[in-house]
Amino acid sequence: MSDYIVSARKYRPDSFETLIGQDTIARTLSNSIRRGQLAHAYLFCGPRGVGKTTTARIFAKMINCMNPGPEMEPCGQCESCVSFQEGRSYCIHELDAASNNSVEDIKTLMEQVQVPPQVGRYSVYIIDEVHMLSQAAFNAFLKTLEEPPAHAIFILATTEKHKILPTILSRCQTYDFNRIGIPDMVRNLRGIATKEGITIDDESLHVIASKADGAMRDALTIFDQTVAFCGTEVHYEDVIRNLNVLDHEYSFRMVEDFLSGNYGDAFLTLDEILSKGFNALHFVASLSSHLRNLVVAKTGGLEPLLELPDSLKKRYADQASRCTHQFLYDALGITTACESGYKAAVNPRLHIEFALMRLSYLVQKPVEVPVPAGKDAKPVPPPASTEPGILPSGNPKGRRPLKGSSLSMSAIMEEKKEEAAPAEAKQQSTSLPEDETVRMQWKELAKEYDNRPRLASMIASGKIDVREEGGVKIIDFFVLNEAQKQWVEEKLLRDLENKIREMLSCPKINILVEVTPVEESAEKVPYMPEEKAKDLMEKNPDVRAFVADLGLDTK
Repeated sequence: MSDYIVSARKYRPDSFETLIGQDTIARTLSNSIRRGQLAHAYLFCGPRGVGKTTTARIFAKMINCMNPGPEMEPCGQCESCVSFQEGRSYCIHELDAASNNSVEDIKTLMEQVQVPPQVGRYSVYIIDEVHMLSQAAFNAFLKTLEEPPAHAIFILATTEKHKILPTILSRCQTYDFNRIGIPDMVRNLRGIATKEGITIDDESLHVIASKADGAMRDALTIFDQTVAFCGTEVHYEDVIRNLNVLDHEYSFRMVEDFLSGNYGDAFLTLDEILSKGFNALHFVASLSSHLRNLVVAKTGGLEPLLELPDSLKKRYADQASRCTHQFLYDALGITTACESGYKAAVNPRLHIEFALMRLSYLVQKPVEVPVPAGKDAKPVPPPASTEPGILPSGNPKGRRPLKGSSLSMSAIMEEKKEEAAPAEAKQQSTSLPEDETVRMQWKELAKEYDNRPRLASMIASGKIDVREEGGVKIIDFFVLNEAQKQWVEEKLLRDLENKIREMLSCPKINILVEVTPVEESAEKVPYMPEEKAKDLMEKNPDVRAFVADLGLDTK
């Protein structure tokens, strides 16, 4: 029991050849060692678990080997290599900046830097999570980092490069480590499973790699957890149950329900998912990812974007062949809108169920009415249902019969086909609405902003002019001043246009914001005595003659 070593430590790479997913960095460092072009400070940055500290240790081992090979690979037999393998090397010093981030800790390190290595040519100082150093510690570190002793090499590792001071960045060679791809992780896990005598299928390995999110160390940890749960015989069902991962099968079933218009089965599948404790929002996100994979599978030349085992790729290709691009486009629009509105929904489950119903309505199969042979033959109406509770087609309520004993989506579509035809024709019409219709809908538009009374009042009381220009309906919306105009154009205009276009079912509508002109009074009211006298003389000829006879001054 005490001899057990976790896979992340047992199978840690010990050479650049065994480093996973960082080929460019490995090649650059190998070339610099072979040419003797070593910098005094390096910065390794990237996500967790991608090999930053491992690369720093391999680098330190290579530059201190006493008998390197032709490509500067370590011999593994000299005192330096043996001490590295046994973990007792005095040429490598590691400092965790997360817990040693004070000025005193850095000063202690600076004193240690002055001591030359006992074995090998270089002392390598690895400072992990260097972004955790305090401002004062960074400043104390600057001088030594700029001019260290000839035997000292610093390797700084961090997951948050943006927190490093620019003065530190300018003194280091920076290497950005990438997330490790799923194929590389699956290949490495497959090799480890073979060495450990563990039987595991490709789908399980892909689930583990996906769960790791680009971190090889996380993948190895999850792999150990899976083996502890399943033993040496690992099955896909056990993996998804242990890791609480939503099975791909649910998404495949859902899409089949959408294609057949059967929202009832989609509801039952959702209930099954929620009863197993899965988060409803995660389910919607999983469905969106599934639809995205169908788009990729349906589009030629995008196969590399599907990081899935071959068996799943074939299933996606088969299902994608039965989906139209329009269906996938509309379905993705519904699921992404469901995700964005989930947190604001008062009833989250109903919010998702309504989205499932909309998805089931996307594929509308036409109703086929049998036509008998013959020149003067008329279409035969569908037979009336004899089931209790279903009225014949000639019933007073005007309902059409439903096929089968269940309320299927195809039956609903048949029942609503004639009612929906005028609305559908209206939706597809490209004719512009009447001016009076636009004015009525503008009044209704103000009600959309009832939760913002001042804004609703501005829209309702604002004057509008409706005109047509170049086949587009123009709404001139008048506001009181330039400040209101600027605010509406920057903050509200796009939302207003989208709402009025949706209300009128017409995309050819634009809104122009104008400032209400200052209207001068039709009749100027006299105010000063001179103005009153002049106005009186203009209106009364007798007064004008009286003033002229007496020679009166009216100014």
